[in-house]
Amino acid sequence: MNPIVTKVTEAIIERSQSLRAQYLSDMKKAQEQGPHRGSLSCGNLAHGFAACQPTDKQKLTLMEEANIGIISSYNDMLSAHQPYENYPDQIRQAVAEMGSVAQFAGGVPAMCDGVTQGQDGMELSLFSRDNIAQGAAIALSHNMFDAALYLGICDKIVPGLLIAALRFGHLPALFVPAGPMHSGISNAEKSAVRQRYAQGQANREELLEAESASYHSAGTCTFYGTANSNQLLVEMMGLQLPGSSFVNPNDELRGALTKHTAQLATKITSLGRDFRPLYEIVDERSIVNAIVGLLATGGSTNHTMHIVAFARAAGIIITWDDFAALSKVVPLLTRIYPNGQADINHFHAAGGMAYLVKQLLKGGLLHEDVMTIVGKGLTHYTKEPFLDGDKVVWRDGTESSLDLDVVRPIENPFSKEGGLSLLKGNLGRAVIKVSAVAEENRIVEAPAVIFHSQNDLADAISKGELERDCIAVVRFQGPKAIGMPELHKLTPYLVNLQDKGYKVALVTDGRMSGASGKVPAAIHLTPEAVAGGLIAKIQEGDLIRLDAVEGTISVLVSDEELASRSAAQQDLTASYQGMGRELFSAQRALVSGAEQGACSLFND
Repeated sequence: MNPIVTKVTEAIIERSQSLRAQYLSDMKKAQEQGPHRGSLSCGNLAHGFAACQPTDKQKLTLMEEANIGIISSYNDMLSAHQPYENYPDQIRQAVAEMGSVAQFAGGVPAMCDGVTQGQDGMELSLFSRDNIAQGAAIALSHNMFDAALYLGICDKIVPGLLIAALRFGHLPALFVPAGPMHSGISNAEKSAVRQRYAQGQANREELLEAESASYHSAGTCTFYGTANSNQLLVEMMGLQLPGSSFVNPNDELRGALTKHTAQLATKITSLGRDFRPLYEIVDERSIVNAIVGLLATGGSTNHTMHIVAFARAAGIIITWDDFAALSKVVPLLTRIYPNGQADINHFHAAGGMAYLVKQLLKGGLLHEDVMTIVGKGLTHYTKEPFLDGDKVVWRDGTESSLDLDVVRPIENPFSKEGGLSLLKGNLGRAVIKVSAVAEENRIVEAPAVIFHSQNDLADAISKGELERDCIAVVRFQGPKAIGMPELHKLTPYLVNLQDKGYKVALVTDGRMSGASGKVPAAIHLTPEAVAGGLIAKIQEGDLIRLDAVEGTISVLVSDEELASRSAAQQDLTASYQGMGRELFSAQRALVSGAEQGACSLFND
C-alpha cells in the first residue's frame, strides 16, 4: 500500500473511533432482531402483505424466504431514470425465480440539475439529497425487508439513497444502475455552440439543436459529472456489480445484470449462509477507495460534500484534508469531458472500470481486502461482465488501455496528482477542480469584481464590462443562504474571457458541480458569507490571489483593514418564496457547512 493512503486511512479510523463504534453497535442491535417482519404483530404483518398473492403471503408468514425491498427514483422526465419504469417488474420476476418475494417499498424524488440549471428550482437541488435520504428511510421503516435494492443514478439521488441505506446498514444493500445514453454529438461541438451563444453569435434555435443532439435519449448524460461520478464511486465501494456502471440501457447485458443483482440480493440476507450486511461492507477503507477513485478520474467536486455526508451516516468522519493528502499521491488516469473530449462511453470502451481498478491496485492506492456485495476482495472489480447465453459471466479486464487519450496506466498518468485540490488562506477553505485547468492558468492574482448572483455576472460579461484580468466573487450562494445552487451557467461566459487572453478566476461559496471546466474556480468556500465568512468583507478592486499550485486562496488586504470593515449584507427573501422554496426554511437553518457535507440530517 502507498504509505500516504495507509496514513490517511489510519487517521480516519482514529478520529472516527467513537462515532463508528456507536454506529456498529446500533447496526448489530438491529441485526439481532432476526427476520425483521418477525417482530411485527399480526395486524402489522397483515397490513404489510395485504396486496400480495396468496403464495407470497405464505412465504412472508413463514419467515423462511427473503423479502427484498425496492427503493426507486424513477420518473420519466429525467432521462437517466426513465429506464427504471419497468425495473420493479423485472426484479419481482427474478426474485420469484429464487423462491423469494420483492415488494416496491417506496419512491423518492429525482430532480435534474440539467433542467433546473440557472433556475429557481436549483436552490432545492442540494437539499433534495437529504429529502431523498429521509424518504428512503420512511419506506424502509415498515421493517418488512431482509435486503434492499436501490435504483438511482444522478446527482443528489445516489448520495441520498446511500445515506438512508447506511442507516439501515443491518440489511444488505445493492445498487442497481441503468446506464448512460449512447454518445451524441461530440463534446467539442457542444461546447463551441455554448460559447458562441454566450457571445451572442448563435441563436437559441442553434443552441437547442446542439443540446438536443447531445442529450438525446434515455440514459445518463454522457459527460463525467456528478451522475457518472456516483456510479464510479458506488462500484468502487463494492455496492453494485463489477463492470455494471456504464452498460447502456437498451443493451441485452443491462437486463441480465439487473436480474443477477436481484437474485444476488436473495442470497446474501441473514436467512442464508452468506450474509453481507451493508455495515460490514462500507468502512473507512471503502470510503478511502471511493475518494481515490474520484481523484484518479477528476470526478465531480460535489463529492467533496457528498462523501463527507454519507461517510458520516456510517459513523466515519472525513475532512477536506483527507482529499488533499490523497490527491498528492493519486495520479490522474483519465480524460473524460469536461477534463477531455471523450465521454463516459469512450471510457467504458477503452477499458473502463476493470482497467481503472486494476491500475490503482497495481499502484498500491486501493484497499483490496474489503468486503463487497460479490464477496471478499476488490480484485472482483478487475473483471468485466459478458453474456453467456442468458447468464452473466465475468472475465478478466484488459491488461492495457485501448485508448491512451482516455485512460492511461499507472506508470504514465495524465498528471502525477489527482484532479481535486484544497485551497486554504485568510478567506477560509475551498476546493478546486484542477484536472481541466491548464498549468499556466492555475495561479491568478487579480482585482475582485463582486456579484450576488450568477445572472448578474453573466450579464456583465455579455455587456463587455469585464474585458480585463479579474477574479469574480459570487457570494451569498452557500447552503445557509440559498441552498448552494450550482453556478454552472457561468462556465461558457468565463471561458470566453479566458480565451481572450485575460487572467480570470471564480471565488464563490456556491457550487460549480462535476461540470467545472478550464477556468480556475475556488468553490464551496467556507465559512460562507451569511455564516461570518470573510468573503462578505471583500470589496470591489481588492486583490485576490488564487494559487492552485501551493493550495492558497487569500484576499491581499491587511488584517487591520479587514477587521475594520463591516460585512456586506444581502436581502435573500426573494430566494425564500416560490418554486417550493418556502418549504425548506428548516433545512436552511439546520444545514452544516460545506466541509461538513452541507447536511441537515445530523445534529453533532
